[in-house]
Amino acid sequence: MNVIRGHHFSFTVSDLERSKSFYGDVLGLEEIERPDFGIPGVWYGVGETQIHLIGKPEGADTGSPSPKLTPIANHSAFEIEDYDAAIARLRECGAEFVELSREVGQIFVRDPDGNIIELIQPGGLLGRLPDDVMEKLKAL
Repeated sequence: MNVIRGHHFSFTVSDLERSKSFYGDVLGLEEIERPDFGIPGVWYGVGETQIHLIGKPEGADTGSPSPKLTPIANHSAFEIEDYDAAIARLRECGAEFVELSREVGQIFVRDPDGNIIELIQPGGLLGRLPDDVMEKLKAL
């Protein structure tokens, strides 16, 4: 087997319109065409990768996200161009997020259903965390 790249990430959502507002308006993702599967959903393009939001069918058990917003929980990561602009946008929208630091380049945010999304600006101190950032992580 030769896995060559990620194709898509899917999230089950309880309120499609609310989630569309987060992924489309807050994160600024572009909606792309989606086939009609007979259940509600929407797809977004992010570079060569896709994000698939699937409306949760009544009574379906799709698991649950972490009760805490923490970097060690299951999450998906999106590369960002401008760390400060991302922080400003999240604050403007009133989103719940954890900012590690500009030097590290990582932000963790929850979508409306509690799924954790990492926003990362590569090239920072990732893997070489300063003591103050390590203490912040331990407290989460």
